[in-house]
Amino acid sequence: MSHTSTGHEVLAVVFQVRQLSTKKPQLSVLLWERAMEPQRGAWSLPGGRLRHDEDMTSSVRRQLAEKVDLRELAHLEQLAVFSDPDRVPGPRTIASTFLGLVPSPATPELPPDTRWHPVSALPPMAFDHGPMVTNAHARLIAKLSYTNIGFALAPKEFALSTLRDIYSAALGHPVDATNLQRVLERRNVITRTGTTARSGRSGGRPAALYRFTESRYRVTDEFAALRPPG
Repeated sequence: MSHTSTGHEVLAVVFQVRQLSTKKPQLSVLLWERAMEPQRGAWSLPGGRLRHDEDMTSSVRRQLAEKVDLRELAHLEQLAVFSDPDRVPGPRTIASTFLGLVPSPATPELPPDTRWHPVSALPPMAFDHGPMVTNAHARLIAKLSYTNIGFALAPKEFALSTLRDIYSAALGHPVDATNLQRVLERRNVITRTGTTARSGRSGGRPAALYRFTESRYRVTDEFAALRPPG
């Protein structure tokens, strides 16, 4: 099949750790339900066509704001290019994907056709958007090991137990809070605020609060890996 022209679209894989106050926080991805053919009713990544008068980063920010009213991104970066000639019906369209992160406990107001879905239980996805989510999750897992990207998922101040839950949800396996503290303090990724959290109903010693030393992305140990226990 020949193609006479090639279009370009930008798609955002936006993650947030949801249900952070429960026993089972979940890494979730933002999806919208297609209302028209092709693949009506399937769930898609937000985004769309790249306009001739904008760069890709500006385009994906514009489309997130216009289409799903999302402006609370703590981190956004280009990830991958999907260029199979028949990835979507009609004229050939190349897709560039972006990784976007929303910190907890932000609660962006979303349109009725847009929802957060657990990465571990994705609904039927349109076109090649499922593999795009898988690719972005793998990149996030890697970046949590060798960069300070956790700042884009965490509250401004947090107890170590909260940070452990965020890393566990994002990595997909349990993380020991003491080991995580040791690793991140050694790399100067987190620091104590000098304050403590409010005591819970059970009383006990208030937990020390921490913050990320920077809210700008940086590599901390390019050869590091946070591995599953055992």
